[in-house]
Amino acid sequence: MAAPATQAATRAAAADVNVAKNAGFESGLSNWACSAGSGATVSSPAHGGAAALKATPGGQDNARCSQTVTVKPGAAYTLSAWVQGGYAYLGASGTGTTDVSTWTPDSSGWKQLTTSFKAGPATTSVTVYTHGWYGQSAYYVDDVSVFGPDGGGGTDPEPGIPATPSGLTVGATTSSSVALSWSGVSGATGYNVYRGGTKVQSVTGTSATVSGLAADTAYDFQITATNSAGESPKSASVSGRTAPGGGDPGPGPAVPKHALTGYWQNFDNGATVQKLRDVQAQYDIIAVSFADSTATPGQIVFNLDPAVGYASVADFKADIAAKKAAGKSVIISVGGEKGNVTINSDASATAFANSAYTLMQEYGFNGVDIDLEHGINSAYLTKALRQLSAKAGSGLVLTMAPQTIDMQSTGSGYFKTALAVKDILTVVNMQYYNSGSMLGCDGKVYSQGSVDFLTALACIQLEGGLAPSQVGIGVPASTRGAGSGYVSPSIVNSALDCLTRGTNCGSFKPAKTYPGLRGAMTWSTNWDATAGNAWSNAVGPHVHNLP
Repeated sequence: MAAPATQAATRAAAADVNVAKNAGFESGLSNWACSAGSGATVSSPAHGGAAALKATPGGQDNARCSQTVTVKPGAAYTLSAWVQGGYAYLGASGTGTTDVSTWTPDSSGWKQLTTSFKAGPATTSVTVYTHGWYGQSAYYVDDVSVFGPDGGGGTDPEPGIPATPSGLTVGATTSSSVALSWSGVSGATGYNVYRGGTKVQSVTGTSATVSGLAADTAYDFQITATNSAGESPKSASVSGRTAPGGGDPGPGPAVPKHALTGYWQNFDNGATVQKLRDVQAQYDIIAVSFADSTATPGQIVFNLDPAVGYASVADFKADIAAKKAAGKSVIISVGGEKGNVTINSDASATAFANSAYTLMQEYGFNGVDIDLEHGINSAYLTKALRQLSAKAGSGLVLTMAPQTIDMQSTGSGYFKTALAVKDILTVVNMQYYNSGSMLGCDGKVYSQGSVDFLTALACIQLEGGLAPSQVGIGVPASTRGAGSGYVSPSIVNSALDCLTRGTNCGSFKPAKTYPGLRGAMTWSTNWDATAGNAWSNAVGPHVHNLP
């Protein structure tokens, strides 16, 4: 009797489908209704296929887009969607049981929202919806799924193998990389990049940079489109030639003895949107946040977010050059709260060094910031940074932004890495926020949000082997810049005075002073601008007047 039961279960599972129609917005807004004309389909960014929904709140409208789906009475459904951009909500109403919703405040990359509901015993249709929030930036949605038994309305047809991509074009080249772009293909969820007939990269968007190439050499490239049904034939081949060697834009100005570091947001999360040219003059090191990882372990690329308002990548590069001409260092930050790059092998270490150097050559970045918050392999990260230093030379600006737990002892991975690259390290700006209570160098426990927390934890690094010039204090620019740990600029300045001059200390006073302390850092220049530049106006001059 076991076999019939198993067959019945298999048939039941097979009956589950996505009952949403035009779930990937490949047919425009067909089957969807958006309030006050707030919705439109765009080709970029798209999570899968060639289109996604962009919905923009305005005034008293929260940009609600909805669809009524046919459901089976009494059946359970899983509702999910991929979202990006500003505040994004996903929900279901009219379920006949308990209506549900979920949300995320913002996301610089695609993030999946998921919830579930059960249809009432007499419910045959349910409204699923997305919306943003009043006064917030636009949000994007793609690949909506209402997964459960077919209620009689059917589902979108299974995708066929996508068509062959067209429009493959060679873009910017360096001595070790070639940038490619092509036209999106309807129904594609990804693309494979081929060099000389061999697959070298897989991406979800319609552009890629192939790195690790020899200088002054011609290469042939092709593209295929992929989805669950398979892979398209290869596109027509295009040829791209790398630039001759020696294309390094140069190290730029030296970092000043006492420096202010600020992170610039390559996305819109509700803080003031800036172009690099708008970054406040007090900042000496500007960390562009963030690089993106690829399917190749260790490899990084940079994708300029349209939300920051640049007309072209060339315009962005011109801003970098202008900042450097003004004596600033502009570096590319790797990681962040939601990003990660895996460097855990010789191959991935080399991929990181090659791709980071490619970005330095292509954009003019002075170096890199390591902000990996999901664990590191110290041995291989050290190898990667050593390889990058060998390529970039003595002008490399190398910064780190570990969390407090990462720098409690010299045995931690981050601290070990900082000491292992001490001879090429510019500064460690530990994040003194979003932290629980931590030990100071005197063995006592200190809570975040006080001058003692800043000074007693900095003391661990200062006495643990880092030079004073390699230690900075990292704090949020405003209360909205972090979940916890904000301190006023006056507290930051008191901590700087305590460490460099022995004045304005709290209950903790270091045994000696460190007049060479590098300075301070903040997340972010955008949140600083949102708060009227209060942080940089107060802390910047103080840093620059340290002994």
